[in-house]
Amino acid sequence: MSEPAPTGATGPGPVDPRTTGPTGPTGPVVVGFDGSPESLTATEWAAHEAQRRAVPLEVLEAWPWPKRDVVGSDQTYHRALAHLAERESALTALVPGLPVASSAVSADPVESLEAASHRAALLVLGSRGLGTLRGFLVGSVSQEVLRRSACPVVLVRADHDEPDGPVTVGLDLTHPAEEVLEFAFRAAALRSAPLRVVHVWSPPAGSEYMAFDAIGGLEREVSGVERDGLTAALAPLRSRHPEVEVTADLVRGKPAVELVDAAATARLLVLGRRLRHLPLRHHHLGPVAHAAIHHVHCPLAVIPYG
Repeated sequence: MSEPAPTGATGPGPVDPRTTGPTGPTGPVVVGFDGSPESLTATEWAAHEAQRRAVPLEVLEAWPWPKRDVVGSDQTYHRALAHLAERESALTALVPGLPVASSAVSADPVESLEAASHRAALLVLGSRGLGTLRGFLVGSVSQEVLRRSACPVVLVRADHDEPDGPVTVGLDLTHPAEEVLEFAFRAAALRSAPLRVVHVWSPPAGSEYMAFDAIGGLEREVSGVERDGLTAALAPLRSRHPEVEVTADLVRGKPAVELVDAAATARLLVLGRRLRHLPLRHHHLGPVAHAAIHHVHCPLAVIPYG
């Protein structure tokens, strides 16, 4: 485990060390840790995911440490380092043979995790429960990291219990991102799990004013076009991953609602986040991802693309 790094370090940007192997990008899985119950669960999920991918695991604790001469800060500092070292040892015991490293960084958590995303294959973060309400509330750090990460991010709930359901991916045929589908196909292959691809569609605006028979004919025509588009989008991925059992569903409705419902039986929900190449303060999550991060119980993977 490394000591906290100094803040304000400058220098040339690192070369992206990620390469692509048979199980996907071979950069490390990086998981955020702060000692909370949700981060404990996230580190366990991340350890198993790193084992599946055959890549190292890095446990990152980032916090702008107070000055050491402030009363009580020295004890807090050493206690945090001790908890991090204990977590590293526990994960090594949990997944024998997995390379595990931990580091404590004296810096802003969002900036530290964003920096890590440029060399990681995957970032994993914990999420806070909403008590008896359905879903979870993502903290400000997690939301910012989701908006800014250069690599896929997975959110894991503290009370997570992975079911035996399919990996489920939401596909938007107006932006059929291959990066999102590739992540979903690989996730299913690594788990020997089926893959469910869900595309949610709606009739054209104004069709509610048409005659009943005309509406039926129009909807059959539109759904046929959507089905053809779905088949075409999946064809190259099916060819590359013949081992994955795929179910493709066209669902009429609102994407945010239908994909949250689809996640009820999923072991992992995969969604895309379109990159818009704007200043960081203008990055945002779309309505589907926003609904999912607040209302799904299974782990949620958000994949940047574009």
